[in-house]
Amino acid sequence: MTDTRRRVKVYTLNEDRQWDDRGTGHVSSCYVERLKGMSLLVRAESDGSLLLESKINPNTAYQKQQVVFLNPFLLCTTSSSTLWKRKRLSSETYKKENIYYNFDPTGKDTLIVWSEAENYDLALSFQEKAGCDEIWEKICQVQGKDPSVDITQDLVDESEEERFDDMSSPGLELPSCELSRLEEIAELVASSLPSPLRREKLALALENEGYIKKLLEIFHVCEDLENIEGLHHLYEIIKGIFLLNRTALFEVMFSEECIMDVIGCLEYDPSLSQSRKHREFLTKTAKFKEVIPISDPELKQKIHQTYRVQYIQDMVLPTPSVFEENMLSTLHSFIFFNKVEIVGMLQEDEKFLTDLFAQLTDEATDEEKRQELVNFLKEFCAFSQTLQPQNRDAFFKTLSNMGILPALEVILGMDDAQVRSAATDIFSYLVEYNPSMVREFVMQEAQQNDDDILLINLIIEHMICDTDPELGGAVLLMGLLRTLVDPENMLATANKTEKTEFLGFFYKHCMHVLTAPLLANTTEDKPSKDDFQTAQLLALILELLTFCVEHHTYHIKNYIINKDILRRVLVLMASKHAFLALCALRFKRKIIGLKDEFYNRYIMKSFLFEPVVKAFLNNGSRYNLMNSAIIEMFEFIRVEDIKSLTAHVIENYWKALEDVDYVQTFKGLKLRFEQQRERQDNPKLDSMRSILRNHRYRRDARTLEDEEEMWFNTDEDDMEDGEAVVPPSDKPKNDEDIMDPISKFMERKKLKESEEKEVLLKTNLSGRQSPSFKLSFSSGTKSNLTSQSSASNLPGSPGSPGSPGSPGSPGSVSKSTSQMAAITTKGGLVGLVDYPDDDEEDDEDEDKEETLPLSKKAKLESS
Repeated sequence: MTDTRRRVKVYTLNEDRQWDDRGTGHVSSCYVERLKGMSLLVRAESDGSLLLESKINPNTAYQKQQVVFLNPFLLCTTSSSTLWKRKRLSSETYKKENIYYNFDPTGKDTLIVWSEAENYDLALSFQEKAGCDEIWEKICQVQGKDPSVDITQDLVDESEEERFDDMSSPGLELPSCELSRLEEIAELVASSLPSPLRREKLALALENEGYIKKLLEIFHVCEDLENIEGLHHLYEIIKGIFLLNRTALFEVMFSEECIMDVIGCLEYDPSLSQSRKHREFLTKTAKFKEVIPISDPELKQKIHQTYRVQYIQDMVLPTPSVFEENMLSTLHSFIFFNKVEIVGMLQEDEKFLTDLFAQLTDEATDEEKRQELVNFLKEFCAFSQTLQPQNRDAFFKTLSNMGILPALEVILGMDDAQVRSAATDIFSYLVEYNPSMVREFVMQEAQQNDDDILLINLIIEHMICDTDPELGGAVLLMGLLRTLVDPENMLATANKTEKTEFLGFFYKHCMHVLTAPLLANTTEDKPSKDDFQTAQLLALILELLTFCVEHHTYHIKNYIINKDILRRVLVLMASKHAFLALCALRFKRKIIGLKDEFYNRYIMKSFLFEPVVKAFLNNGSRYNLMNSAIIEMFEFIRVEDIKSLTAHVIENYWKALEDVDYVQTFKGLKLRFEQQRERQDNPKLDSMRSILRNHRYRRDARTLEDEEEMWFNTDEDDMEDGEAVVPPSDKPKNDEDIMDPISKFMERKKLKESEEKEVLLKTNLSGRQSPSFKLSFSSGTKSNLTSQSSASNLPGSPGSPGSPGSPGSPGSVSKSTSQMAAITTKGGLVGLVDYPDDDEEDDEDEDKEETLPLSKKAKLESS
């Protein structure tokens, strides 16, 4: 079911001061990286396109209205945006400029209105009050306001607002525009700037009386008379008019007939000893180049105007103070909308774009001309970043239809470094906009062209051949390649999966180009070239390969194993550059972290721990990142109990690592290995241990109670015969099968006693004690193992387990028990492994013994 709570209509105020319906969609608030802040996003309910993307600025005044219109989901038109910003209407019907609004005093808050720039107002009309309140809270949270307010910023105080309603009445009267009264005019402008009300009145007076053109006429008089004092006053007046921040005034000042005179006024800064020559620069030095002739005079005039206004903003006007920064926001908006218009007009001129791409790809075009064309296209794409999302989509679709990707392929194959650099920037705009479009193009061209001239391979070659010592261009290109091979931004449809198709293409046609420098530099035991720039390049390649290991599956696995990539990478562990050696180690660590047995078998078969161990030993006792990274890798193998790698490391490299005692990692690996080998050599003992562990140490409460009840129900005569009570499931089927591996186990432990003691002395690994084996036999336990299976096997008989020559006789057992620790007997069960976490159970069992009947207790003590 569609969520109607956030369903809204989007409205904008047009040039005729009328509200235009921009569509219906669903609103959300989230952080937008491009805008560097929390923003309001509205996506159309029809196709999901972006209707609105507006950053929530801390200083913008947002107003929530309790309005119910004739149609609650239809915003009526208005001829004045000030109605929304300045006046809160409470009467049932309010009339302004012949437009009627119907208000319901009991209405719900379903409207949020704000202004992003002068004469650029926006409104969101919510279908439900809950959605309006939710978005309002987000806005107030960003601006640090209480959500209970109806307007987040007070533009004017109440007394000024009352006077504002009478704005149309004669208020501010400007002095007559004469040379002798320039000082008075300058003082009037300066005194009006601090007050919002006076700024509004001054701006209206300047608009209504055509005052700016009269001032510019006086400017010519002052220049002719060389009246420096008058020119200084005019500088202050024109600067003050800029700070009024009014679009209507800018339209007059930036018109073709006035803009150069305005720049002339700003040349005479009173704080400078000499005037600046801005007009001379714009008319004589700055030249307008038409790389492709522009036939539209309006477009040409708009380009000239935008360049000059940008020049005024960047070069002519003094750097605004902290208090003046927001007073030039309309100037920024003026430039912004001019650029949007220019892009739109060029985009609509099909002949212009056709000629542009035709000359770009024409081999007859000279190098200088082609460089100008590429630079123009680069600036054209940079302008597109200012467009709204839906307009930007249309822009890049137009470029794609015109063949921008084939054109870039041609340009990237040229020798001119500047042209290739500009083409790389254009390519980055396309990848950031739509990587799927680029992937689709390169897969299609692979069916027609050789691998050497594929677009992605050209990008890889430029990355490899970057001449910058810091590899700035290579870093940018590597980021683009990473975006293209990232499965997270690949599409999946019912008929095909982009991930499968593109990765198959990439590993078949492009991966060999990417790894060529790595393979060429690692043919021996150490890197053939180990200079800083080569090391940086190989580090970038390893970074991308590590990304592939993490995010790709069988493609990268097959490539690494078939091409023996890991062995080549580990050659770089011998590099003199620590960052490169660490990159190689990180690559292997990422592979081990997958815990994939295919990788593990490959590592063991090729003995690929050898370069790591060598690097560890060569590092010596230095406590650095290399030392820590290698130890962390082995610690990961120990903690995760990767059995195959544990066995491989101990069997092949234990002698080199056994003396490392400042960490317990390697001794812990050795202990893991021995425990693993014991289980392999004695599967019956391992099975017995598992059974005993499950019943002795992992019993639930119900099993424990049953055994205790069996204990107390046992006849005392049975106990005198030396037979312990064992549940049927715990009774061994064949005593000889059990005693034989136990005896072998004790003999082997006796032979290795010295080595075991060294290991057991340092078993405090990662905060816990490792399990140790403790064996002993008491008379009661012995009889449990030797006499319960058959009544005919009497003590002392030649063939009985209890005879002096048998393995189970007291004489043989006493010798072994002098070397080993004791088996504990609890509730008639034998435990071969004493776990550290069983101390509490031991205490509980001791308490139980204290509560036994005296007869039972006496028999236990006698045993």
